[in-house]
Amino acid sequence: MGITTTRAAWVPGVAAAAGAAVVAWGISALLPAVPLLTAAVALGIIVAQIPAAQSLLSGILAPGLALSSRRLMRIGVVLLGFKLSLFDVVSLGWGVFLSTVTIVLLTFGGTWLLGRAFKLPGSEPLLIATGFAICGASAIGAMSGVVRAPRSEQAQPVALVTLCGTLAIVVLPALWHPLALDSLQFGHWVGASVHDVGQVVATAQIAGGSALAVALVVKLTRVVMLAPIVAVAAVVERRRFTASPEMSKPPLVPLFVVGFLAAILVRTFLDLPEPVLSGLDGIQTALLAMALFGLGAAVNLRRLLTTGWRALAVGVLSWVLIAALALGAVHLFS
Repeated sequence: MGITTTRAAWVPGVAAAAGAAVVAWGISALLPAVPLLTAAVALGIIVAQIPAAQSLLSGILAPGLALSSRRLMRIGVVLLGFKLSLFDVVSLGWGVFLSTVTIVLLTFGGTWLLGRAFKLPGSEPLLIATGFAICGASAIGAMSGVVRAPRSEQAQPVALVTLCGTLAIVVLPALWHPLALDSLQFGHWVGASVHDVGQVVATAQIAGGSALAVALVVKLTRVVMLAPIVAVAAVVERRRFTASPEMSKPPLVPLFVVGFLAAILVRTFLDLPEPVLSGLDGIQTALLAMALFGLGAAVNLRRLLTTGWRALAVGVLSWVLIAALALGAVHLFS
């Protein structure tokens, strides 16, 4: 009886997230420059600022939105692995591969230190570092599942990574020619510095198909780093619970990380038919859109703009850091 009641409580929020994902798809279809997942997060943020909607978001919709932002996010991250082939990563060459890994690690470490220096609360330094260094709001959702961060702690990192990633769609193309980059160099820069995969596509495509191809491979190489970084965080988090036997320890390696790695291996070594890959991509995008709407709906924009200036400063500095590191790598390996 209790399980049935709980499941029934999920329905309104999950249905709202699904409807929002459809609306986000429509926005992206009408405005191709707006990635679907960015539209989903932005839609959640906008809805959360409407006074009439706030009671619904904190009431009847809350259980389903929490489920979407947690469980559906993890399933979406697993399916994200089917986008990645290790052969594509190897095709970059060791120089570009190692520079990409180095950029991720330096951005992650630098952003985490900035978050600590600005005295951000709870897991916010870790979540912002994960989002800016790896793959935006999806990475924040994955990391939050490991460190058990509440949606309230995820809200500001999600808003910041969405804001900076959206600005990148405009700012990076404006700097393309002034920085004297050719199309392949521009694609490399975009892939190494822009946060979300959809934002990478929207930014790099203006330089042509070759630039987009390079950008996607470099970007997906960054996504591969999600597994080891989240796994290390899980080990650290597990040690924190050693002194508290009454609290259950998180798994040594989260199940969704194992699934993510398994999906990468399947994509690498099995020749999956294109319709299957397209279907998995569609499901993955839909699940992440629902999850990101749920995360966006937890954002208090007024709080971010008035009392969240420290988080805003960390986000902007992290964005500048990764863009500068990526630009240096482009010039080093071009």
